[in-house]
Amino acid sequence: KFQRNPIHNIESRLKSADSIMNKLIKKGIPFTIENARKYLLDIAGIRVTCCYINDIYVIAEMLSRRDDFVVLKQKDYIKNPKPSGYRSFHLVLNVPVHLSSSKTTVPVEIQIRTIAMDFWASLEHQLRYKKDVEFTDEMAKELYECANISASLDIRMDKLRRSVLGQKEFEIKN
Repeated sequence: KFQRNPIHNIESRLKSADSIMNKLIKKGIPFTIENARKYLLDIAGIRVTCCYINDIYVIAEMLSRRDDFVVLKQKDYIKNPKPSGYRSFHLVLNVPVHLSSSKTTVPVEIQIRTIAMDFWASLEHQLRYKKDVEFTDEMAKELYECANISASLDIRMDKLRRSVLGQKEFEIKN
C-alpha cells in the first residue's frame, strides 16, 4: 500500500517476573498472577520505530482499525509531551493470543516513535536512572532542551522529505 515502508524497526519484550512483582508492590497490590493480568497493561510490549512523525499516526490508525484488536488506552505524548520532554505515541491493545488448546486476549503496550524520539528516550533512560549519581535539576533541564532539539529535528527531516518528494503529506496508496 505504501511507496515506502513506514516502519524502521520493531522491538518486543516481556516484562520479567521481578519487574512485574516490583510494579505491583509499588502500586500497593499483592503479587499474584491474577493481579498482574488484572492491573498491568504492559506485561507485553512492542516498540515500533518510524522515520517520520506522520508515520506514527498512520501505524496507530492501522492498528486501531483492526477488527481483532481492541483499543484499551491511548496516550499521545507527541502532541502532549511529558514534563521531561519525552515524546512517543502509546497504544494499549487487547490482542488475541492462540494457545495450544484455546484462545485468549492479552493487553499489549505499543510505543510508536521516530528514530529521533527513540534516540532521546534511550539515552534519557540511561542517564536519568544511573544509580550511583544524583540527577540534578540542571541535568533535567539539559535533557529537556535536548528533547526539544530532537523534536525540531523530526520536523525538519519531515519538511526535507516532503521537499524531496514534492508532496505535502504522506499518502496511503490503495
